[in-house]
Amino acid sequence: MRIPFLNYLKQNHYTGFDLKAVLFDMDGVLYDSMPAHARSWQETMEQRGYTSTTPEEFYFHEGRIGSSTIDIITEREFGRNATEEEIRDIYARKSALFAQYNQGEILPGIKEIIGCVKSRGLEPVLVTGSGQPSLLDRLDIHFPGVFTPQTMVTAFDVEHGKPDPEPYLMGLQKGGDLKPNQAIVIENAPLGIESAVGAGIFTIAVNTGPLPDSVLGDAGASVVFSSMEKLLERMPEILRLTQTISI
Repeated sequence: MRIPFLNYLKQNHYTGFDLKAVLFDMDGVLYDSMPAHARSWQETMEQRGYTSTTPEEFYFHEGRIGSSTIDIITEREFGRNATEEEIRDIYARKSALFAQYNQGEILPGIKEIIGCVKSRGLEPVLVTGSGQPSLLDRLDIHFPGVFTPQTMVTAFDVEHGKPDPEPYLMGLQKGGDLKPNQAIVIENAPLGIESAVGAGIFTIAVNTGPLPDSVLGDAGASVVFSSMEKLLERMPEILRLTQTISI
């Protein structure tokens, strides 16, 4: 486990970590919501006459702002950008289906991981590309007192969504104007990993979806875990290493 941390420090020219915060993605990290996202996106696109998408594709788009996803698929399908009206219509329909399909279940182990983070005096920060009120409104119910508007970055806060570094750079700001070596990221999606790595932050991937582990590693994750429970087992060691490892 030491080697990924040492590699990160060497590659980014740090002598050590000064951990202050842990930055969490939401879909696929806090909530087991991606199957409902993929289903609602796919059905919406089919209903609107798109023929080239598959449910799995939306795991690759995970983390994008919805309008960007719609634009990319419209450009591929029809050779043009989506209109503002199309974006509003498609995203509204997708959101309605998502609210219908999503069960709102949190991923096993994530509450314990957040508890481990908080017990060490670290700040949990949410960095999500989602703008789904049905999920954002549940954070206070499922994670009371953990995430506040001051420690959340959502689709409403950024101009450029993942994979651009902007969301995680903003996450560093909301964590307390932090430097990259003062945080670590927990992600599950290739675009989110690219965003976090682009912001210079040590990034842990948890594979909670159907994509191969290699996709997450290729996106730049320093470590890949096969489940949240596996990450939970190693979380104390990870936090200890950030306190003790140096070059």
